[in-house]
Amino acid sequence: MSEEFDYLVIGAGPGGYVSAIRAAQLGLKAAIIEREHFGGICLNWGCIPTKALLRSAEVLEFHHHAANYGVKSSGATADLPAMVKRSRDIAKQLNQGVQHLLKKNKVPSFMGAAKLVSKHEVQVTDKAGKTQHLRAKNIVIATGARARILPGMEPDGGQIMSYREAMVAEKIPSHLVVVGTGAIGVEFASFYRALGAEVTLVEMLDRILPAEDAEIAAMAAKSFEKRGMNIRNKAKVSGVKKSPQGLEIMIETKGKQEIIKASHLLSAVGVVANIEDIGLEALSIATETGCIKVNAQCQTNIPNIYAIGDVTKGPWLAHKASHEGVIAAEHASGGHPHELEKLRIPGCTYANPQIASIGHHEESAKAAGYEIRVGRFPFMGNGKALALGEAEGMVKTIFDKKTGELLGAHMIGAEVTELIQGFAVAIGLETTEEELMNIVFPHPTLSEMMHESVLSAYGRAIHI
Repeated sequence: MSEEFDYLVIGAGPGGYVSAIRAAQLGLKAAIIEREHFGGICLNWGCIPTKALLRSAEVLEFHHHAANYGVKSSGATADLPAMVKRSRDIAKQLNQGVQHLLKKNKVPSFMGAAKLVSKHEVQVTDKAGKTQHLRAKNIVIATGARARILPGMEPDGGQIMSYREAMVAEKIPSHLVVVGTGAIGVEFASFYRALGAEVTLVEMLDRILPAEDAEIAAMAAKSFEKRGMNIRNKAKVSGVKKSPQGLEIMIETKGKQEIIKASHLLSAVGVVANIEDIGLEALSIATETGCIKVNAQCQTNIPNIYAIGDVTKGPWLAHKASHEGVIAAEHASGGHPHELEKLRIPGCTYANPQIASIGHHEESAKAAGYEIRVGRFPFMGNGKALALGEAEGMVKTIFDKKTGELLGAHMIGAEVTELIQGFAVAIGLETTEEELMNIVFPHPTLSEMMHESVLSAYGRAIHI
């Protein structure tokens, strides 16, 4: 006999476990299936453990620059195995926390690989090969994504790495070549550069961080180069030769060939949705560009089957997956959740310096037909930033000239990944420049730069 549920989630990542818990809160009999580890890639191999590593690098850099703060210090060195252990311990703690939350909300868990048998039935196969069948009125596919692997750059457990190998490396590379300069690439580049590795960034497009506002990306590039990184734009890897002595990486830049000798290569060229071997074809579930196609309520072309998170179209962010998980649960319970507007999803890159953004950047706002006003305010004009010793950075805001609506915000500098939510709330509430100008920001804080950037867009900035 198959166990029967109202709501069955395949995958216990940040989308899946949130969706199952929300369904249980709404009174549905919910269950979840997980193949490998609770919390998914984000908690175990992505968002959280990388931030733990980056925090270790930040502490090391503080120590190296302690004299700037009137502190005498010497002898600090990177203990990479200890950094990795701390990172893995935090991931383990949160993994157990997810299991606790599921139990607290009375959501049973089934370990194994899931495959859709029909629109109401899923087969689960555990590691021993034993199978069982679960039935549900509604099924949610939350199987996530994995690192995209390019031919010739397959991870080998040593010299060539994906994010997984880079997260548990046993020694610091002498020279790391990072292929791909999205958030994952530049975060690992920042981490290993802080630990003393020579770092080269290779980007196929004309600038690093291609998803960011061009002005912010240019500032990031300048900052990375100041920290000793090498950057190759409009470049692609045409070949990799391995030997016990290291790697010879062939780079083609604007028609010219270059050989870079390195100890390690990190491939960070995006992700691939996990849509294979889960029964999509048998049910004729529609896909598009390698992802499951869904509507605004996260439904597939089979109405009782939903898909959320990295298995659908980007942006591939944990907080987007969690929000979609809530939408799916509320819709399946008979509710009418608000649609997710992707332009209102903030993005954060935890490099040094940090980068955060939401909404239109300058180019996309113009392309969308807006006549815009742009405000800017530098960190060097902010008292708190100077007190922190963090005078590098900028806050940039973009407004609709006709209506005063805040269209986008882009930030680079210390703690901007925390500040960006202020602008996310403002955009979510369709705030105008006048409302933002009339808000009192506390002093002394980094948040004052947000206010000054708004004032700047309208020629009213005070402190610059």
